[in-house]
Amino acid sequence: MRAITYRDYGPPDVLELREIEVPEVGDDEVLIRVRATSVNPFDWHFMRGMPYFIRLQSGLRRPKETRLGADVAGTVDAAGRNVTGFRAGDHVFGHAAGAFAEYVIARPKSLAHKPEGVSFEEAATLNIAGLTALQGLRDKGGLQAGHRVLVNGASGGVGTFAVQIAAGMGAEVTGVCSTGNLELVRSLGAAHTVDYTRDDFAASDRRYDVILDTVATRPPSACRRILTPEGTYVAVGSLSMGNWIGPLTFLAGVRLAGIFRTQTLTSMLAALTAEDLGILGDMVTSGSVKPVIERVYSLEDTAAAVAHVEAGHTRGKVVIAP
Repeated sequence: MRAITYRDYGPPDVLELREIEVPEVGDDEVLIRVRATSVNPFDWHFMRGMPYFIRLQSGLRRPKETRLGADVAGTVDAAGRNVTGFRAGDHVFGHAAGAFAEYVIARPKSLAHKPEGVSFEEAATLNIAGLTALQGLRDKGGLQAGHRVLVNGASGGVGTFAVQIAAGMGAEVTGVCSTGNLELVRSLGAAHTVDYTRDDFAASDRRYDVILDTVATRPPSACRRILTPEGTYVAVGSLSMGNWIGPLTFLAGVRLAGIFRTQTLTSMLAALTAEDLGILGDMVTSGSVKPVIERVYSLEDTAAAVAHVEAGHTRGKVVIAP
């Protein structure tokens, strides 16, 4: 089979398309024929081994794991003898390490059945970005109908999902994005938009019950000022990536800014659950959520796809279709 591999840390040209053996499926695993996958910032950070602290996990000098990709949508090719709920021929989506390939192994607990009417390309966008938006708003943010919500980075992968999910839950949404993406964000359900190239959202007189911050362009103290007294700020990403510890300094600042206050300031990583994958699939089926796909690349062009996401300012998601 063909798969993207890398043997050294570095820029996108370290990624190679190679012929490797199709992996053998274990008793508790499924083998998926990949129909689509999508790129996340997660991928280029591991490609570069940056910030350096991630090399404590991924390998100090060279990557221990030579495959990239985490989002997957495809067809079950084979299921291990202990697997229940999935069988050959099923259409599935979810999480699988090394998904930039024609075949990949996955754990059943990280998969859900793809609903009819949802394309493989759409389903491939839901894992990391969709789960982050859903869990950040619902679980960490405690979002309720009638809440005022601000999404910073509203035109990105997580942001486009967050705007739609929050609007669908009955919130009044404000989306922060660049000039060229204002109409897109309004079309996704934002009642208000802020053009960050012209205005500072943190200087507004408007107060928010929930802020979901995907880019962390303003310090937690500035965001706290525009929260309601019982409001919640949730950091799910950061553009500030120092060479050594990356966003850890910012995330520590989030926690410190919330000490001794009635407001909640927190951060999160998405939990991979089949139940929430199913919820997202149902949202797409019902039409309350429509994945925004900026571009679909071939497997041969994976390096270009990763470079595009690394450059920033992606509208929604970038998909790879082997």
